[in-house]
Parts: sequence; structure tokens; C-alpha cells
Amino acid sequence: MKLLLPILLLISVTSFSQSADFIQLKKNNKLITTFYSGMNISLTAKSGANITALINGIQNDTLYLQEFIIRYLSTTFGGYIIDTVGSYRYKYHYNQVAAIGNKEKTNFNTRGSGAALFGGGALLTLASGVVYVVDRKKFSLPLLLTSVGLGTLGYFMAKGKKNGSAMVMGKKYKLVYMNMSNTGK
Repeated sequence: MKLLLPILLLISVTSFSQSADFIQLKKNNKLITTFYSGMNISLTAKSGANITALINGIQNDTLYLQEFIIRYLSTTFGGYIIDTVGSYRYKYHYNQVAAIGNKEKTNFNTRGSGAALFGGGALLTLASGVVYVVDRKKFSLPLLLTSVGLGTLGYFMAKGKKNGSAMVMGKKYKLVYMNMSNTGK
């Protein structure tokens, strides 16, 4: 009996396994990344839901996701522990994904601030022009240059990215489902 166990461990046995389905993210038909079961993904659905979740499975064109609810709990010693309170499970067809990546930050609106800065710079430039025409002794060249500079800065801030760093599905980005099952469609 003691001799049989090492012999069984050294004998290799052929095993069969099935490859899991996966989804590829492509930009202009060039592969960017591949999503498999067990990976984390951050996406925005066409319904507007922003989800950062674990991919439990990919089958029949569907992403099976699990989002964990995590809370920080304080301890009696002044520290904190991280606790998983629960989780939500989602199913999304891969065509229901509107964007992959981080959602737009909502704590500071760079585009709105840039538009306000552009408007203020344009107004100060116009006011400096009026002062130049009416009373040249009160005209200030540094104020004019500053207002033009602020207006230009505001223009470029307002022209910035719309969706943060999210990759929006459409002409440039697309998801491709790769079916690895033996029964083809």
C-alpha cells in the first residue's frame, strides 16, 4: 500500500477540459485587452449603471458579474477593518455595455469651469478694448494679456475629454465575443 501511492502519483493521466468563453476589447480592429472569467471589470451599461465587478462567467454572449458591497468598520482601538456586507449579481449581454473603464468624475467639473473661465476672459478682453477706445490713460496692457491668457486656458479646459478615461463603444472601440464551446452557432 505504501508503494502504490507514489506509483500512482508518478503516472500521468490524460484529462480533458473545456476552454471558457472570453470577450476582447478592440480599438480600430486592434486588440487592446481580453476579459476572462475571474477578472475585474469596470463598465457603464447602456442603461447608465456604473459597475465595478468580478466576472463570474462568460457564456452565450452574456457577462455574469458580481459586485461586492464593502464597508469600513471602526474598531475599539481606533483603527478600521474592511468588511464585505454583501454582493449583487448582474447579467449583461455584451452589446449592452456602453463604455469600459472609469466613469466621469463628478466631484469637479473641469469643462464647466473652463467654460466659465473662457467667458470671463472674453468679457475682460472686451472691457479692456472698450477702455482702450474711451480712455487710453486708464488702459492696462498686463490686464489685457492676463484676460486673453485666462480665456485661452478656459477654452482648452472646456474642450477637454467628455467621458473621463472611459472607452465608449462605437466607431472606435468595440467588444467581440469569442465562443470557445464545441457547439458552434
